[in-house]
Amino acid sequence: MAAPRKDNVKELIINATEQLLETQKLSEITFAQIASCAGISKGTLYYHYKNKNDILFDITDKYLQQQWDDLIAWTENPQKDTSLHRLVQYVLERDVANVGMRLHFFYDAMLGNEEVRSKLMQRYNDFAKLISKKISDRNDKLPAEYITWLILLISDGLFIHKTLNNDNLDVDLFIKQSGQFMKQVISYVENEK
Repeated sequence: MAAPRKDNVKELIINATEQLLETQKLSEITFAQIASCAGISKGTLYYHYKNKNDILFDITDKYLQQQWDDLIAWTENPQKDTSLHRLVQYVLERDVANVGMRLHFFYDAMLGNEEVRSKLMQRYNDFAKLISKKISDRNDKLPAEYITWLILLISDGLFIHKTLNNDNLDVDLFIKQSGQFMKQVISYVENEK
């Protein structure tokens, strides 16, 4: 049997780590567990990753890059209704749908992992700029940067409540109502002269 290619080994490591993260915190997972789950030696694991932060960064990048690509594809699809109220719903829906791995990023960042926190903040800023531009493209009368951060903060709150299984909050209904509320705000602003 041929040895796996370098990119395939990294993919094996990332997939194995994601699988382990479903039941454990990153701080509890050992390199030996990751190597065993990936079906590789610890030496091979160390060759590709010197520490668990680097694995977490690659997992973070994988998820956030997918969200980025999906947002761009969705907003640039001429067959989709990408109006502002739909954009709000889309961002909230996608952010809340990706709860699993985000919890680990937040957890490590909040526990003082400066590398993870810094990388997370950079991605927030990148997303904020992109979303703000998409809002401005759709309506230049509204404060795009403010609305962007409002969306991101609401998203984080919904993500936390979904993770906590809050029975008092219907997340899907809240997202739908947020889109409808934005539609009313837009209508009000456009009728003000």
